[in-house]
Amino acid sequence: MLDRRRFISACSGLGLTSTLFPGVLWALADGKEKITPNMIDQAAVIADVPIPADDRQMMLSTLEDQAKGYDEIYQLHIPNSVAPALNFDPVLPSTSFETEKRPLRMSAAPAIAAHGVPRNLEDVCFASARELGELVRTRKVSSVALTEMYLERLKRYDPTLHFVITLTEDRARAQARQADADLAAGNYRGPLHGLPWGAKDLLAVKGYRTTWGAAPYKDQQIDQDATVVKRLDAAGAILVAKLTLGALAMDDVWFDAKTRSPWNPAQGSSGSSAGPASATAAGCVAFSIGSETLGSISSPSTRCGCTGLRPTFGFVPRTGAMALSWTMDKLGPICRAVEDTALVLHAIYGPDGGDRTVQPAAFNWNAALDWRKLRVGYLKSEFERPIEPPKPPKPESQLTPDEKKKFDQAKSRFEQFRAHAEYDRRFDQAAIAKLQSMGVNLIAVEIPKFPYDAMVPLLNAEAAAAFDELTRTGRDKLLTLQGPNQWPDIFRCARFIPAVEYIQANRARMLAMEAVSKAFEGFDVIVAPTNSEQLVVTNLTGHPALILPNGFRGDDAPAPHKNDKGEIEGDYGGPGTPVSLTFLGQLYGEARLLAFARAYQDATTFHLQHPKLAA
Repeated sequence: MLDRRRFISACSGLGLTSTLFPGVLWALADGKEKITPNMIDQAAVIADVPIPADDRQMMLSTLEDQAKGYDEIYQLHIPNSVAPALNFDPVLPSTSFETEKRPLRMSAAPAIAAHGVPRNLEDVCFASARELGELVRTRKVSSVALTEMYLERLKRYDPTLHFVITLTEDRARAQARQADADLAAGNYRGPLHGLPWGAKDLLAVKGYRTTWGAAPYKDQQIDQDATVVKRLDAAGAILVAKLTLGALAMDDVWFDAKTRSPWNPAQGSSGSSAGPASATAAGCVAFSIGSETLGSISSPSTRCGCTGLRPTFGFVPRTGAMALSWTMDKLGPICRAVEDTALVLHAIYGPDGGDRTVQPAAFNWNAALDWRKLRVGYLKSEFERPIEPPKPPKPESQLTPDEKKKFDQAKSRFEQFRAHAEYDRRFDQAAIAKLQSMGVNLIAVEIPKFPYDAMVPLLNAEAAAAFDELTRTGRDKLLTLQGPNQWPDIFRCARFIPAVEYIQANRARMLAMEAVSKAFEGFDVIVAPTNSEQLVVTNLTGHPALILPNGFRGDDAPAPHKNDKGEIEGDYGGPGTPVSLTFLGQLYGEARLLAFARAYQDATTFHLQHPKLAA
């Protein structure tokens, strides 16, 4: 157990220099100390609630009873899989969605199947899932051969890219043999039949460890298959690997390594769907499944040049997936082409009787949908936002030498950032021009003004609850990253969020949801810069997003910043690395969103470029 001295020391490290308020927290967590009026006084400062001296004595009995209640709940040792009794629902009175399911309407059979059997199977390792599926369907390529090819590539490139936690070889080979036998018997299961895929290792798979990317759980086995895994099994897809995620779904550092971008292995692949994006971009799986709470599909898809879909909240069941934030977690596909994301979503969406947040909405993919009839907006101010330098806390002439040094350092970092940001802005401008050349009438849309960042602690509070026992037992020290703004620090800070403020933030979230819904009303698609305010906003509101590659930095790109180890730090990877664009959709409006994004992707063809990997 975490001893009291270490607990108080940890709290002091967060800037809470008084030992009294940490003492209150310890009393609430451990139940061994009596709460005093003086402790209440100190705690009230943190909670930002003035409490008159006469009232503090009156509170003691109630607080002691509450502390006993906390301890009784701790004794339940609630598993991560248990959701709160309250469900988040992005659906507003004005929201509408289809419930009638219609047959899948894919694009015409790709030409790849007409070319005969590939002489070297690795020649198709970067093919889209749609193309690979056609090769399997027409029996130009067997599922067994495809599976062996991708398993071999996973083994070859993992020592450089570090994207595999566990290979599921026995399971994969048995599935592949069955897929070929089924096809020979006329039992074709659909466009994913026989295709090897990779799962972010927060999805439970029976018989294999599910590590959540974190050392405290590196030997954990969960005796069930996640719903998404079951559904892809039923679709005939072949699970070949459990892929990396940053520990407990943050960043790209897991308990054994840092996952790398195949475009530049000196740079991390970003997170937290680090392995799915890296392996997909490297041509080591046909597609993968990632998850997003606040950027975990968007960011690695950008870094690795993938096409990633973050579905509407409540579209894909999360049963059997690690919970980080019950009101923000989403599962979605990471692929090489837009239509691939539609085919995967078609296989995994819909209620399962386990995840109570899932709506009975239908996803009716129609590759022939006329995207020219869709109403398209764009976040004009986000595309034109000025890149403003930092401002000193007071006139520079009044800064102390230490303050002046820190401000000069901040200005230097800003100049580096501005050079990269100004260079990358040309890709956003080119995207707007390209869309206009396609005949798209872009209508300016603005995101309503709300304190969105002030709502992010909702995620932190839920994550701290999901991993409460990890913090209270001190096993959070086993996590690889221990610095400021890493999970151990965030979990401890989250215990200082008053319950009232958590509820107030949720109420503010509802106001924001209503305002954003009104602003987006009437638009089928909204075009946005990926790294803009919309990322936080739409993760809070539950809107879907499609992230796709939007070009590659040239030789004239600013050099990336590297640390003492020669590793790239930050989002800018230098020449040859990809940038992205984001398309937003209406709640449960993925069919229209993807039809439009596919038209743009086909018109630009950036998704057809692939990294040159060292053997």
